[in-house]
Order: sequence, then structure tokens, then C-alpha cells
Amino acid sequence: MKKQRFVLSWEKQLGEKSVSAPLLSDRIKSVMGSPHAMWNYMSYRDAIKILGMKLEDIYKDGRVDLDPSEWADLGWMTCYAGPPESAVIAMKEQTTSENMNPYSPDLINPVREACAQIKFKRERSDQFEVIGTEGAQAGISYSLQTFLNPGEEVIITDPGYFHFESAILMAGGVPVRIPITEHNNYRLNPNEVEQAITPLTKVLLVCNPLNPFGTVQTKAELIALAEIAKKHNILIIDDFTHNTQRIDPNANHYPITSLWKEADVNNVISTFSVSHGYGMAGVRLGFLAGHPDLMRACLMSKVGLTRLNTNIISQHGALAAIQDDEYVKKSEAIVRRNYKLVKEIIDKTPGVVIPVEPQYGFSMVVDVSGTGVSAQELTVALFKHHVAVYPGDGLGSIGATDYIRLNISRPDTWAFEHFSKSLPEAIKDAKIGVYKEGVCQFFEEKGTERARKILEKINK
Repeated sequence: MKKQRFVLSWEKQLGEKSVSAPLLSDRIKSVMGSPHAMWNYMSYRDAIKILGMKLEDIYKDGRVDLDPSEWADLGWMTCYAGPPESAVIAMKEQTTSENMNPYSPDLINPVREACAQIKFKRERSDQFEVIGTEGAQAGISYSLQTFLNPGEEVIITDPGYFHFESAILMAGGVPVRIPITEHNNYRLNPNEVEQAITPLTKVLLVCNPLNPFGTVQTKAELIALAEIAKKHNILIIDDFTHNTQRIDPNANHYPITSLWKEADVNNVISTFSVSHGYGMAGVRLGFLAGHPDLMRACLMSKVGLTRLNTNIISQHGALAAIQDDEYVKKSEAIVRRNYKLVKEIIDKTPGVVIPVEPQYGFSMVVDVSGTGVSAQELTVALFKHHVAVYPGDGLGSIGATDYIRLNISRPDTWAFEHFSKSLPEAIKDAKIGVYKEGVCQFFEEKGTERARKILEKINK
């Protein structure tokens, strides 16, 4: 049988002797050196190497998702309660030669209208428009490419979503991180944001609900952020990808562009995708919205970089999904149930706590620092038990070796029953120290200052 070949993070590291080394741009070099760049932070994929597992036994035919019948995948951020059946039906119906042969429009009008009204809470007008992108991350990248000059600063959170920093660096920007901890209720504090602004600040990137904590900004905080940004002539990119499922019934979420009656939001771009809230990551469809002048500029960047528009079959699936109120109710109930299950698991596990309760989405954090082992060692130990999670080093410096991020959207309860059984066993395994050498080797190979600090924490 012919051996399968894989293109994964640790198959071959790029170095000074690689063919590409003398040809690389400064932008990609900065990404390669970032601890938040893909393959520079540890994940359960690296646990495969540490555990000596065989790739072909885990990933089939080049896919990189885990078989849900064998694995409790609590790592990837797609809503496992999706996709909505209505979206699947719509895409099957629209998979025709008439839709597959021509180039697609940016967005068909029904999708544009539905997104504006249902997700962005506004009507399309000469003050507000919606365009399509290949997921919210692509929308953020287009926005940064459009408005950021080399050397200008972008304010983000620590912890925060893995791939914001890479997009900033690829646009020639400089990430500036604001620590998110108990002191600011695990949200952006407008006063701290204003203190972080310098003459070089160009963009404030707001992730709300905040990945990884699931916390949401208050309406007053968002208005204050909008006013601060306007005062300092700063663009706000408002990513609310995780706002579909509400966990806390008393919480409310507001896209910043929806607050146009209370604040001047003409310098705000809001974005979301159907990847997360609707379990449709594979269709690669997201949306940007804001003042038409901003949208025209972003569309010029999109055309310049990729030329082609989003998939029209995916658009029909997204249209069905965002209009499917029953799916939202069903998936919301699943996430709320699962959060209760996780709380029960954590309550009976010594040394593990939930630093802040999630309010929206299906992303949450547990702090494992009280167990006496690092999040990275526990990640490897859990993977041995067929539980996949992400440790905190990719999310930021805050909680880098303490936090584990969990996805709580699995529709069946088996994953949480398995997690409950596996967690104490994994902690016990990790305490022996059998995974420390492999984890330390991972960070030693990175050779960055951040990796050195993580190693110091792990070896305490």
C-alpha cells in the first residue's frame, strides 16, 4: 500500500536552509516568528507527534477533522450542532449547472438583505451595506489590507483569537495587546483602550463575544469604544462571529454598526460568518458590513487579492441558515445543556476552575493551573484518551500555560461523558511528567522569547 503523505505543521520546519528562505517577504517572516501564528502554538495536532501516533490512523484521506464516533473533539471552533438541515437542503437544491458554471456575484440580493436585517440589525441604505467574504477571518484580513499602513498599530486582546495577529502582521501592522483578566471582567475596558492608543494606532479589533471566554461587551461599553475611536480617528473592526447562541439568558449582544442611533459608527466595520454559529465552516462564507465607502474600499482589496467572489451555492445555504430560528433555539439549548455538564465536571475535579462564565457562543475557558501540570501537558494526556482540546499559548500570554479552551457545542452527550471520565485520568498521567520532555522540546524548537518564558513556567 502506498504510504500517505501529509502536509502538517511538524512534518518539516522552514529554516535558514530551506529553498524559500532567501525569497521570503518581511511580512511572512514576521508571521513565522509570531507565537500566535499557525504551527507556532501548541495544539492537539502536536500531541500526535509527542504520543508517537500514526497520522494515517487519525486523519483519513488528507482530512484534518477527527471522527466524532471515536473522539471527543472539544478543540475546533465549529458548531457541532450544525449545519442546519434547512441549509443542507437549500444547497442540494441549488447545486445545479446554472449555479456551478458562471462566476458568482459578490452576494445575491436576498442574502444581502437577510444579513443586514437579521445579523447586523440594520436596513441597507446609503449609510450601510453588506459584502461577502470567505469567512469572517478573510473579511478581517481584507479590512486590514485596505486601511492599515506598514508600522501602524492594531489593538487586540490578550487572550484573543489565534489568527488576528497573523492577519495584522501580513498587512504590515503591529499588534498591541490589552490583557483581559478578572480586573476588567474579561472584557475590553474603554479606559484601558484609550490609554493604549498612540499616534500610530489605526485599528481597534473588537471580538465580541470574546473568543475564548464567551463574554460580551455591554451596550454602554460599545458606545464608549465607538466614541473613543471617532475621537482618535481609528477604525473599529467588530467581529461578532460567536453571537448566534446565547448561553446567559440575561445577556444581550449588539453589533457596533447596529448602534447608529446612539453613536457615530461610520468608522466601524462589523463582520461575522456562518462557520461558527451555524456549523458551516466548510462552506467558507462570511460577511462584512459598514458604510458603503468602507465596503467599496474593502471590495477593491478583495478583488485585488482574490478576484473571485463567494460560492453562490454556499450563499443559498447561508440564507437558509440565518433565517432558521428553530435551529438557533435547538443549538442554543444544546450549548446551555453542555455548559451545565462541563460545570458539573469541573466542580468535581480538584485544581480546575472556570475563570469566567460564558454568555454567548460555545467557546469557554477552564483554568487548570491548580492541578500542578501545564495546559500543554494536559492537552497531550487528554489526547491519549481521545479528547482533543487547545491549550492557551496560542491565545495569548495571559493563561498561556494555565488555560484550556473548550468547544461546548457537541449535540450528543457522549463527548462530555468521555471528558468527565478522562479528565482525572489525564491529570494523573500528566503529573507523572511523562509528557513534559515532548512539550518542552516543542517550545525549544520554536526558539522565541515567548517560548522561553513558557518553558520557564512549565519547568518551575
